Amino acid sequence: MNTDHENPDILITGGTLLTMAPPGRILDNQVIGIRDGKILFVQQGPPSLPFSMTAREVVDASGCIVMPGLVNVHGHLAMTCFRGLADDLPLMTWLNDHIFPAEAKFIDRKTVYAGAMLAIAEMILSGTTTFCDGYFFEGEVGRAAIAAGMRGVIAQGFIDLPTPDRPGHSEQAAIAERFVERWRDRSTLVTPALVCHSAYTCMPETLQTVKAVARRTGVSFQIHLSETREEVRMIRERYGRKPVQHLRDLDLLDEDTIAAHCIWLDGEELDLLAAGKVKVAHDPESNMKLGAGVAPVPEMLRRGIDVGLGTDGCASNNDLDLFGEMGMAAKLHKVFSGDPTVLPAEKVVEMATIGGARVLGMADRIGSITPGKEADIILVDIRKPHLTPIYNPFSHLVYAARGADVVTSIIGGRIVMKDRRLLQIELAGVMEEMRRIADRIMEAGFHHKAGRL
Repeated sequence: MNTDHENPDILITGGTLLTMAPPGRILDNQVIGIRDGKILFVQQGPPSLPFSMTAREVVDASGCIVMPGLVNVHGHLAMTCFRGLADDLPLMTWLNDHIFPAEAKFIDRKTVYAGAMLAIAEMILSGTTTFCDGYFFEGEVGRAAIAAGMRGVIAQGFIDLPTPDRPGHSEQAAIAERFVERWRDRSTLVTPALVCHSAYTCMPETLQTVKAVARRTGVSFQIHLSETREEVRMIRERYGRKPVQHLRDLDLLDEDTIAAHCIWLDGEELDLLAAGKVKVAHDPESNMKLGAGVAPVPEMLRRGIDVGLGTDGCASNNDLDLFGEMGMAAKLHKVFSGDPTVLPAEKVVEMATIGGARVLGMADRIGSITPGKEADIILVDIRKPHLTPIYNPFSHLVYAARGADVVTSIIGGRIVMKDRRLLQIELAGVMEEMRRIADRIMEAGFHHKAGRL
């Protein structure tokens, strides 16, 4: 081994390394050096004695797959408060009759912080090291991320409906600009962004105002797009064109726009997204649970559209395990297309790592185990009955592994979970706080049963 490096803070030794640089590269018996939060080197062979003696900590990855932390490109963390609240309903009923009223009554700074902290704990425990969130009181999500040592893109939300934080139309630009400036340099872990809920809940003026601020400040702009047939119908009736055409005419399509769901798109709309270099967040489990449909992901990939995986929020998915999302994505598109070769395992792992980093505009910082990048790394224990034997690590990760198989998580060079124990989060207290919030929601009669409140 070359010993001309600075002494590392952390050494990771042994195991099977998936660098994702390029995707598909597999190394055995590697040594990874980490210093000041970044990856110093990746080499094969036993660690040199000086490194082993001077490293603050040596992590033995024997029996593990070592890989980049997973990137969840779309979610609403605080909606852990509503996990299981209104299941088995179509999207518009779910939103208008249940979620929007519950948000109006119960979402405030305290519930957002508590919900975000619970979501972050769940994500770290299941291998996610970076999330992309959009909601109200989004600064509370940023505070939770910093406290927990989690990397996140936090997007202040805008919608032309009464909301818990209620930004008026005349204040939207100022609120958006203040949010970005407040969070731009707050922490290396947190990146600000802006999100409009959708084209059917936001007037054209709102969409253009928020996007203009995003452009001026150099942050991403996010939006739910073509999630249901009903949404497509509403946009066509209201504006006389399809949703992607509507966004194009408003000049919203560019490489800094992230569109979530993107289910009901025709070939012309896919071409518009590709031409605009729009990024897509694919949320298969949420789409399936709400009966929304199947996004044409293979067609997106063939057009060169960057696609990452997201969980959406716990109210429409119920969990935040990206390993489950990977398996569902791979199998959903096979059965929908009738082609077992569609979306192979290696491609799905790419979507959950470096592909997700590209969607968030962070591929130069995260998504692969590459010298110079942030040290966001997870260890997946493969010494399990359901992971034995192992022929192809990519297949195992997608078709057999679970979030609970992740044993160690490192974010920005800090070990935030070791041997399945969270080091930055007092989990029992976080869960107890959420139970108290749930009791209030139940007492107010918001619990959905058998299709009724």
